[in-house]
Amino acid sequence: MPAFWRALGLPGLVDVHVHFMPPRLMSAVWEYFAEGGPLIGSGWPPIRYRRPEVERIAFLRGLGVRAFSALAYPHRPGMAESLNEWTAGFAARVPDCLRSGTFYPEPGAAEYVRRALDEGTRVFKVHLQVGGFDPRAEELDAVWGMLADAGTPAIVHAGSGPVANEFTGPGPFGDVLARHPRLTAIIAHLGAPEFDEFFALADRYDRVHLDTTMAFTRFAALGTFPGALTPRLRDLGLDGRILLGTDFPNIPYPYAHQLEALAGLGLGDDWLRAVCWEAAAKLFDLH
Repeated sequence: MPAFWRALGLPGLVDVHVHFMPPRLMSAVWEYFAEGGPLIGSGWPPIRYRRPEVERIAFLRGLGVRAFSALAYPHRPGMAESLNEWTAGFAARVPDCLRSGTFYPEPGAAEYVRRALDEGTRVFKVHLQVGGFDPRAEELDAVWGMLADAGTPAIVHAGSGPVANEFTGPGPFGDVLARHPRLTAIIAHLGAPEFDEFFALADRYDRVHLDTTMAFTRFAALGTFPGALTPRLRDLGLDGRILLGTDFPNIPYPYAHQLEALAGLGLGDDWLRAVCWEAAAKLFDLH
């Protein structure tokens, strides 16, 4: 891994799609994957990096991941504010972590998101597939507006993979973007499996980005990227709109495989430099 980014002339990598959560919640997520719950379907391979937190941090640092997120997300009301408190504490003791937050459509969401922004939260995670909520909910309109005004990115799992619900797909989140066109959004998993539609949203809104999480790997549970979109992938990447994401630690293959998959696209070193470092460094003002 260090040889990969050094050959590109980079100081390291930025991974925008990494999960660190309170230990009990992290363990529950891992058990859910192991059991093959209804949100992911059956047959999910074992998670490769089911390790203690301190080992996961050391692993990322050893690979040369200079900055990473700690994406936690609620699946019911009453969780988000306490998750924000935990991720704030995590970022305080792990300085290479981008302080991360989340929210849920509930009374008080605008207040705790405002507080998180004021205290330095740099990225928010929104998981419409797990959370099962409508991003157009009234309680969230002020939240989206605050994020748009602040320029703080939201990483949004809006695609219907691996299992759809009534709020996944490009329609619901597309409506949010229509109301808040200045919102900085990072569409997780390149929008899988609705790649075409989410790429169209990136064409329409110049603050929409996409992350590479699980895309092009041998694990195709979220959908197969259509080859016809490769020219748009190249152009968006060179424009700083495609960012490296991996879903670490919740992946069933070696971390390096995500980088191998991206390099295997043959889109060139300039594209890899933009995706693996430059786009995120600009978005998060990293030096």
